[in-house]
Amino acid sequence: RALVPLHVSTSTDGKATKKSDRLKFMKNEQFHRRGFKEVREGVEQAMDEEYKSELVDEMRISNYVVERDGVKVHLAKDFGFCWGVERSIALAYEAVEHFPEKKVHITNELIHNPEVNDKLQSMEVEFVEKKGDGKDFSKIGDGDVVILPAFGASYEEMKLFDEKNVEVVDTTCPWVSKVWNTVDTHQKKGLTSIIHGKYAHEETVATTSFCEDYICVKNMKEAEMVADYILNGGDKEAFMEYFGKATSEGFDPDTMLDKIGLANQTTMYKAETRAIGQLFQKTMIKKFGPVDVKSHYMEFDTICDATQERQDAVIELTENSEKLGLDFILVIGGWDSSNTAHLLEIPHNAGVRSFHINRAECITADNKITHRLINGDIVTEDFVTDLSKDVVMGVTSGASTPDAAVQDSLSSIFLLKQLANKE
Repeated sequence: RALVPLHVSTSTDGKATKKSDRLKFMKNEQFHRRGFKEVREGVEQAMDEEYKSELVDEMRISNYVVERDGVKVHLAKDFGFCWGVERSIALAYEAVEHFPEKKVHITNELIHNPEVNDKLQSMEVEFVEKKGDGKDFSKIGDGDVVILPAFGASYEEMKLFDEKNVEVVDTTCPWVSKVWNTVDTHQKKGLTSIIHGKYAHEETVATTSFCEDYICVKNMKEAEMVADYILNGGDKEAFMEYFGKATSEGFDPDTMLDKIGLANQTTMYKAETRAIGQLFQKTMIKKFGPVDVKSHYMEFDTICDATQERQDAVIELTENSEKLGLDFILVIGGWDSSNTAHLLEIPHNAGVRSFHINRAECITADNKITHRLINGDIVTEDFVTDLSKDVVMGVTSGASTPDAAVQDSLSSIFLLKQLANKE
């Protein structure tokens, strides 16, 4: 796949791009993205104490299996915290320690994990309030500290903070920055960005803010709608009524879909992104021919490695579920975590009983489980089918889920079985 040099900061007509502005913001002496070394050792120790797990470490060296109290657990071979998430948490912790006398704000949840965000609140980090018309930045005062979360911040937010006298601590995951570089390349090439992602997700909101012309598709169905319009045209008013919130201002599907580039939210299901890419490539070949397709379509792989590795590990666990005799697969992670939600889809779509919980308290002593369904609904139902028999289960966790959350959740299941054994 051809890539233009990413160090270029002007478009083909010589105009400055939003990327060049972003690089300028980052050169501000009040913009911090490398952390604060003098507090690092203490932060690393605190994170180990809060988020590590002896049980999970034991499973890592025991072929990802543990047996306890009549429960046999098979752990996915890739799971839990990724490097980007650990980096983001560390930078946020370091910011609090480095600026002890300053008020610290964060523009969004740092990551989609309740334990981590609860901890930041206990450290007196103030979460910017969301209102119907956007975020309320009025409480951020002169000289305050503003943390940008792992998902990144929008161009407009970065511009606002650059103009204020605040210390900005940028914890944006480098994989998200890679997507921003990709859509900048689209802009320089005169392409409309098609983003495989959820238009209201924090990461995609940030990404689209760095685009000129864009449309977001959340799944194959929506991609097929766009591909059909490219080939056959259609009812423009109906098209825009459906995609209105997922497109750039002034978007015109009749003129802005002749040259397209594909990028994606880093936490989407990679197999679907790949299939969507193939769909658009075939669509543009059909419309413009194989010779000219390169000037009409460009594709980049911006799914992060950690997302893919965790999906592959759950696929392996799912494919071996019958052989292992799994009663169910437990997926642990924030209910608003996109990467965790996609982990649930894999066993669910394969017909394997599976549950997505956001914390250990979702499993209660009366053998009930509160979990998130594929459609996003939160329900409570009976959990283990027969506690009189040994339980065999699989478990995984999203990229923003600490090992301690896995241990706590498994401990709830061990307790269930202990109580049943005493009856």
